[in-house]
Amino acid sequence: MIDFHCHLDLFENPQEVAAACEEAGIYVLSVTTTPKAWTKTAALAKGRRHIRTALGLHPELAHERYNEVSLLERLLDETRYVGEIGLDGSPAHRPHAEIQLKVFDRILACSQDRGGRIFTIHSRRAADAVLDSLRKHKCGQTAVLHWFSGSQSQLKSAISLDCWFSVGPAMLRSEKGRALAALMPRDRILTETDGPFARSGKRPLTPADVQVAAIELASLWSVTEAEAEARIRTNLRDLLSRVPGPT
Repeated sequence: MIDFHCHLDLFENPQEVAAACEEAGIYVLSVTTTPKAWTKTAALAKGRRHIRTALGLHPELAHERYNEVSLLERLLDETRYVGEIGLDGSPAHRPHAEIQLKVFDRILACSQDRGGRIFTIHSRRAADAVLDSLRKHKCGQTAVLHWFSGSQSQLKSAISLDCWFSVGPAMLRSEKGRALAALMPRDRILTETDGPFARSGKRPLTPADVQVAAIELASLWSVTEAEAEARIRTNLRDLLSRVPGPT
């Protein structure tokens, strides 16, 4: 199983969750929300074969932590994964759109200057601006739009840029989420949880819950769960082949 977007460090018991992922053989991309969190978050992957850590600066924090971009640039050579980054246009964060965009563009530019990275990207209520930046920096082919919630026309634009998509149980519970997932190219989809922020009832989702997303995708695609999981594994190998580095 593959959880390509999980805030492993933000669980109440991150070491226990990381150990359970390793024991179950779940491939986890553990994202960070600020560069200063990198060291402790990356430590969760130490000695574990299935956990990778992404270096990020969440758009909701960009106006408070923009001075950490230089730290992110210094740490960039330690990973081939960058995230969570992006833009957020929801009412609470729209006033900070300008600084969000400056941070996002600077991270994309630096990443491309270093030979490219695999990105996991937040685009809530900001899909057009996110896609404009991906187009500007020519990095759509390694950009994974996490929990994409834009319109169908915006989805078509993202597909035209060769973007990827990660979908999880929370997204696939909604009619809109399922409709968007059904339109996404099957060879560009990965699974995620966005745990512990995404929940199942009162319980935070954990990486093991990606199985629910695989089952939902199998239903959408009219294939078996095993076939859906095989497709997702093939997709991950394809994505990883696009940026050199340890698997």
